[in-house]
Formats: sequence, structure tokens, C-alpha cells
Amino acid sequence: MKFQPFRLIPVWGRSKEQEDVGQKQKFSFRNFSAMFALGSFLGLAIATTTSNSENATAAYPIAANFSNVTLRASKFKGGWDLQLKLAGQDKFPYKTEFTEFTGGNFIVQAINANAIDIGSASEIPPIFAVQSQGAVKIIASIKGPTVGQVVLVPKNSKAKKFTDLKGKKVGYVKATTAHYFLIKMLAQEGLTLKDVNAVPLTIPDGLSAFRRGDLDAWATYGYAIQQAQKDGAKVLKSAKNILSGNFTIVAAPSAIADPNKKAAIADFLCRIQKSQDWQASNIEAWSKNYAKAIGVDETFVLKDAKEGLKQRRSQLLPISQQAIASQQDVADTFYRAGVIPTKVDVKPLWDGSFTNAINKCK
Repeated sequence: MKFQPFRLIPVWGRSKEQEDVGQKQKFSFRNFSAMFALGSFLGLAIATTTSNSENATAAYPIAANFSNVTLRASKFKGGWDLQLKLAGQDKFPYKTEFTEFTGGNFIVQAINANAIDIGSASEIPPIFAVQSQGAVKIIASIKGPTVGQVVLVPKNSKAKKFTDLKGKKVGYVKATTAHYFLIKMLAQEGLTLKDVNAVPLTIPDGLSAFRRGDLDAWATYGYAIQQAQKDGAKVLKSAKNILSGNFTIVAAPSAIADPNKKAAIADFLCRIQKSQDWQASNIEAWSKNYAKAIGVDETFVLKDAKEGLKQRRSQLLPISQQAIASQQDVADTFYRAGVIPTKVDVKPLWDGSFTNAINKCK
């Protein structure tokens, strides 16, 4: 696979086929050098909402001046903002702005461009930040289920096993878990990306292409799976036992360097941790609201949520040697596959300055 510099391209407008993945909003960044060096910026999304509660009690008691702090956080559709609201953790003592994205790769780009302060991503997008010397730090990890990571085929597909995809058109999302587990699944059958017609697509474009019948298979994740299943899509192979379940919390070095914003981030992390505990204990209520937010049948969401909870409940954790080693293994996989041109040392990405705050969160 040819290694190319990353370029920003304006976000496209909303189309009828993209209704299910939300309304797009143009999001302008200053020019910056290659973030992932894997292709063009095809879409980052969608809507921004603001919340402020000046007299609220912080979820994590920190002596800080929040009067002039605005914490700019990422979210996925039906993500952090909804989860925090449902858990009663949305009364922030500082201003918050949530911007919606369709992938962790775009979130890391936005942090590098100083457009947001904190977000979440899999282990993979930060690897490409190292490769392009981007400004991003991993401040915590979330150990969670991996059931929402699959390769889908259309309802009328004749593919029964992964080798049936040889020579076929397979969509995937660059610089994400979908990119990684597609490589691993192919390797398990003695194949590489060169053995299929691998097509890099954003989630919205991938869903549209899949629905049009332009793809023989689609490596994807998250709510797009339920969207496709509404049309009868079938799971050819799950990445449940391929992925580590480690997801990262990423932050801008400039936000960490600001004492008041750093205190806000510590408080925000604690609220995320509490909202995860609420979600695990209120899975039906969460599923109902999440299904409404993404526009799919609650039955699909609840089934996946229960399966994920059976595997493991999500838990926010401080950085650890195990998490660093896991990400290093992923980076080495990309290097061996020729996706990145040089070996990457991920250790400098990790910032342990929030460890005490996470451990003290009750």
C-alpha cells in the first residue's frame, strides 16, 4: 500500500443516503502536516452542542478556576453527551462543547489541529500521529467490549467464509480498528490486503456504498452495523477475539499544559467513569435512548449491548504497561503490513499525569 501524505478536504453536505449517520457540518482546520499519512480527509462531522452549569458541583473535587474554561470534547453519535446526560453527570462547572465525529482517526486529527481538547479513539489513530509527529497525548484507556467490530456482507451474498472474499471489493475505514482487524483476518487465511480490492471509505460513504451494492463486504464498527443490519446485512466474521478491547482517551498537549483546563479534563474523566457504571447497571434504559439517537430498532442495540456486557463491562483506567504493550503490537502489525513505512515507538504518546485523578474518582 502506497504511503501518502494526509490532506484536509471540506466535508460534504448531507444526502438522503446519509440520513442515518447524521447531519454533516463543515469543520475548518488550519493547515497542518500529515496526520495519518493514509489518504484524504473525507468526512468529519456533524453537530456541536454547548452546555454550561456555573454552580454545579464537580464530579471530581479539584481546586481550580473554571470561570473561563471551555472544554472542547469529541463525541460519536449517541456517545459521551448522551451517556453523561442519562447518568446525570452533565452538570459541568465549566463550559463544554461537544463536536460529533464519525471516527477516532478524525478525532485525533482535530486534536492535532487544536480544534478540540479531549476525545476517544481506538489504539490505532494515535499510532499515525506518532508517524507524522502530531501533537496528541494518550491520558487514559477504556477497556471495553469488542462485539461491535465486524465484516459485513449483503443479505444476498454467497460468501460463507473469509477466503470467499479473495478478489472481491471490500470496504474499510482507514487508520481505525476496521483497518487493523481486516489485515488480521486476511492474515489468518494467508492473505493480505493485496488479495482483495480494498477500498478505504468513511463510515457515511461506506454505508452508502454498501447499501447501493457497490461493496462485496464491509469492515466496519459501531452503530453503522445496526444501520446495515436493518437492510438485511449479515456478519461474515467478528473481530471480537481479534481486538484487545483497549480504547484510548486522547488529549491536546496544550490543554494538559493549562492548569485549569487540565483540572476540567480530570473532572470530565471522572464523569465518564461514573456514566459507564450507570450504563452497565441500566443497559435497557441506555439501549432505548441510544437506539432513538442513531435511528435503529432498539432490539438490535439491546442485543449487542447485552452481548458486550457479557464479554466485559467498560472501565476507564489510567495508563499501564499492558496497554502500552498492546498498542505497540498493533503498531508493529501495521509496519509489517507495509501500511506505515517505519517502525513506531508508541511509548512517548502516553501521559500518566491523570493517574491520581482517575484512581481517586469515586
